This record gives sequence, C-alpha cells and structure tokens, in this order.
Amino acid sequence: MTIDEGYIKYKSDWTKAPAPYPAAAIELERWRQPLFEADLIGHYEDLGIGFGNISLRCGKPGQFVISGTQTGHLPKTDETHYSLVSAYDIETNSVSCVGPAQASSEAMTHAAIYELDPAIGAIVHAHSQELWRQHLNKLPTTNAAVAYGTPQMAMEFRRIFRETAFSRQGLAVMAGHDDGLISIGQTLQEAAEKMLELRELQESD
Repeated sequence: MTIDEGYIKYKSDWTKAPAPYPAAAIELERWRQPLFEADLIGHYEDLGIGFGNISLRCGKPGQFVISGTQTGHLPKTDETHYSLVSAYDIETNSVSCVGPAQASSEAMTHAAIYELDPAIGAIVHAHSQELWRQHLNKLPTTNAAVAYGTPQMAMEFRRIFRETAFSRQGLAVMAGHDDGLISIGQTLQEAAEKMLELRELQESD
C-alpha cells in the first residue's frame, strides 16, 4: 500500500459553503451505501485513511458533485459530506470546489474522465485488493508508473479510453494505485451496479 494513499496532490481552492445541490448528495448516498456495505468504499484501519469515492455530473458543463476527502470511514453520508467541483485545470493540477466538505483526492481523475464523453454521468472509484489483483491487465488498465491524483493519471485515462475497451465496458483498473478500480456510467445506478457486479462475481467464484 502506498503511504500517500488518500492525500490531495492537486492545488485545491476550496470555498466552504452550504451544499450547492442537496438532491445530488441524496442520490449519491443511495448508491454509496451498497458500495460501502460491499467494502468497496471504506477505511484502512492500519493506515487511518479512507478509500473510495463517488461522483455525479451536476451543475454547469464540466462540474460535478463528489464525496469529500476522507469520508470513506462514514457508514452514512449526507449533504455535508459532498463538494461541487466548480472548475479545474489539468495542466496546472488545480481544482476549485464549493461545499461543506473539501473534494476527494481523486477529484482531478474524475474531472478528466468526465471530459472523455458527455454521456458519462457518474463515476465510482472503489478499492478492493481481491478485485484489483483479479482484473489487473485483464480489464483496461492504466500504466503502473502513473500515480493517482496527478495530471499524468488524467492523461492515462484519455489513453485507455481511446485505445482499450474502457469506453464500452466502463470498467478500469488503476495499476499505479494499489487496489484502485474505476467504473463509469450514464447514470449513477449504472456506474455503481457495474462495480457491485464485479464484487458479486468474485464472491460467487
């Protein structure tokens, strides 16, 4: 496990404010719950840090609501645990967010994935050592030399969207991000169910 797991690597401009889209937070919690129960979002007790996050396209073009940094340990969330990413710049590695919580350390990666296709409406970033090992280099997989939360990871998702089945399958493994997997969908339900189905298949083997 990399020791920098869960830490924000981009330049963050956070404006603390009431939740801009409370209804989005309710929808996010609806699908976060089964992901949490499946241990795909949660908390590394030995490291004292959370893992996994979830987002929904919302607001103006390019904006989305995402779970706040270090909220993985929470069994339930509400609007106070989410943030609206209002602007970002991949080249300068900067993210602006508004809300009660600061945006997840993976906000830059989510932003880059939303850029790939306007049909992408939601993203799940889950963690599972078992699923990660099982699907590494079998599902579309990012370069192992590329770390999470960096502009390079954003470029890597552009590459695998263009060169692999990621655009069709909506599932990917992050080789340079221990245990990390991504699912995308036109809806939050679609993105969440893709990840939950991976877990169900693994448990039925």
